[in-house]
Amino acid sequence: MKQYQVKNINSGAIFTVNEGESVLNAALRQGVMLPYSCKNGTCGSCKGHLESGEVHYPFHPPLALSREEIGEGQALFCQAEPIGDLVIRAREIEAVRDIHIRKMPARVTKKTLLAPDVMCIKIKLPNAQRLQFLAGQYLEILLPDGKRRAFSIASPPQSEDEIELHIRHVDGGGFTGWVFDELKERDILRLEAPLGTFFVRNDRLDRPMILMGGGTGFAPLKSMLEDLLAQNDKRPLHLFWGANSLADLYMHEQAKEWAEQHEHIQYSTALIETADAEASGSFNGFVHQAVLQQYEDVSGFDIYMSGPPAMIDASRSAFLENGAEKRRIFFDSFEFGLDVPIRVLAKSH
Repeated sequence: MKQYQVKNINSGAIFTVNEGESVLNAALRQGVMLPYSCKNGTCGSCKGHLESGEVHYPFHPPLALSREEIGEGQALFCQAEPIGDLVIRAREIEAVRDIHIRKMPARVTKKTLLAPDVMCIKIKLPNAQRLQFLAGQYLEILLPDGKRRAFSIASPPQSEDEIELHIRHVDGGGFTGWVFDELKERDILRLEAPLGTFFVRNDRLDRPMILMGGGTGFAPLKSMLEDLLAQNDKRPLHLFWGANSLADLYMHEQAKEWAEQHEHIQYSTALIETADAEASGSFNGFVHQAVLQQYEDVSGFDIYMSGPPAMIDASRSAFLENGAEKRRIFFDSFEFGLDVPIRVLAKSH
């Protein structure tokens, strides 16, 4: 099997990539922590620059990479496979370097319906195992047919032996239908975790934070916020949660309680349904619009956002236009599994 050498000139890291392997997978396998989120080419988190060498994309042109960017030497490392040795320029995430990604079994201990279309499942790891992760990271459930389903961890790292997930039912989504209708307490799931580079940065403790979620994008923000509270981190923090209706804010009372009990935390909501917005005092519209209604200039904030790709794309553009620093915007783009019909994807965005 052919192997190619890759050097990241940002850090000096050198690693090898097997023929047919993506740059990202090879880097992670060898402990070089390049940033990533969706791993399917749609979010752009793993984008970097090719200083020398060439890559190809075996499955499809990556959605998050334009022709102009390819012409400028940009590459999407979760999809890019080398056709020779490479020199790249890419960020590395130091904070996850020493966290090992593992496969493990877990037992379902509890199922709770949080909203008509959102199920909370809690899963317990074997007694001899713990999951070390950073708040904001996700796990993948490994299915018998070889498919995987990714879900953000909603519990904080301090609860490392019992993991909480928020799973939204998607019409036409076979796995989420199975979770709602067939998955039982005491069933065993197989996991791979922790994954992702969505976590709170501690290099600028002087900067206030905006945490913004859409729908079940609340889950990793909950993990982050509970972890910050456990660490007694008092950075000013404003949590924004957007949804279609008030019922979709499935942990609304918990979020209100955080703000009521801690002076450095604020909480605001945005709802699409006008009647619910008026009744609850929420902003009527998209959640990023609610942020900009309160903060015309977001240049001083670290911004963390999670939710559907359309929300992420619109929000990034709007925040950059209003002063945000590109390198201080961190995000987790939620994707649907490939068994969800295209019509459902279009409607959900």
